[in-house]
Amino acid sequence: MKRFVFLLLLLPSLPVLSQQLVLLDSGRTTSLRGMSVPTSTTIWVCGSKGTVGRSVNGGKVFEWMTVAGHEHRDFRDIEAFDAQTAIIMAVDTPALLLKTTDGGRNWKTVLQDRRPGMFLDALYFWNSMSGIVVGDPIEGRIYIARTFDGGNTWRGLPPAYYPTAEPGEAFFAASGTNITGLNRQEAVFVTGGARSRLFIRDQKIDLPVIQGGTLTGANSIAVYDEKRIVIVAGDYQRDTARAGNCVLTSDKGKTFIRPATPPFGYRSCVIYVTKERLVACGTTGVDVSTDGGMNWRNLSAEGYHVVQKAKKGSAVFLAGPHGKMAQLVW
Repeated sequence: MKRFVFLLLLLPSLPVLSQQLVLLDSGRTTSLRGMSVPTSTTIWVCGSKGTVGRSVNGGKVFEWMTVAGHEHRDFRDIEAFDAQTAIIMAVDTPALLLKTTDGGRNWKTVLQDRRPGMFLDALYFWNSMSGIVVGDPIEGRIYIARTFDGGNTWRGLPPAYYPTAEPGEAFFAASGTNITGLNRQEAVFVTGGARSRLFIRDQKIDLPVIQGGTLTGANSIAVYDEKRIVIVAGDYQRDTARAGNCVLTSDKGKTFIRPATPPFGYRSCVIYVTKERLVACGTTGVDVSTDGGMNWRNLSAEGYHVVQKAKKGSAVFLAGPHGKMAQLVW
């Protein structure tokens, strides 16, 4: 009896593993890779076949649209500011960014580049005015363009300032999260392929993740503060392999450590929910960590491409193949 009472006293201190995925009915079968969540009730997603979706009630109902004139384009990233304003990114040539200010009824071309080899990969905005887009290398230099007026106009860097890439080094347009903010002014990004590196200010830091193949390397980076960073990677062709699929740094890339229990396969996206809580997803499932990324627990074997937390709010949503969408409830 004494032992039983002692165990009862311990129960309140045990961690509560109550995370669960609540499936949302998107009503679509389109592959979705881009997601932006301005608030806990406003969700934007985008995907193949010119598809864009929007919900203004936390995912209960989605409004779907096919962007006129772009029915065959693949939209891989989206940055939304509110229920009316968003920018979508089309991959492949021509490079294309489109903006709406009326909830998706009309779209205006704000960036177009027809150079051979153009392939945009990810968008990031620090605030409603200042943003950046990155793309695969052109003639050995990584493409970068900036906006300072909310995405209405974009300007490339002076040629000498484009970062150089190694042969076979590029980005994966897997979730729009291989670039993010380091602080309120600077961005950091990760590459993959033949070589996988972290680009931070003037540094190019080799990552201790799987790399060397066409579809290997880093896919996503999340920053909690300027020093605490998590990166997920993998081999898309061997998506159940766990070796070299995640690294952590707490000193801005000076040193890296691998998790004691890594995510459960190839992962295309990772986010911080809080300092200790993280979520990662990929083709083989969804994982959560409650200790800053040192140990991961598989929450679902269902594959998702992208996960995002509300910019204003605490809601977490996921999107993936065949129109699959879910909310992560903690």
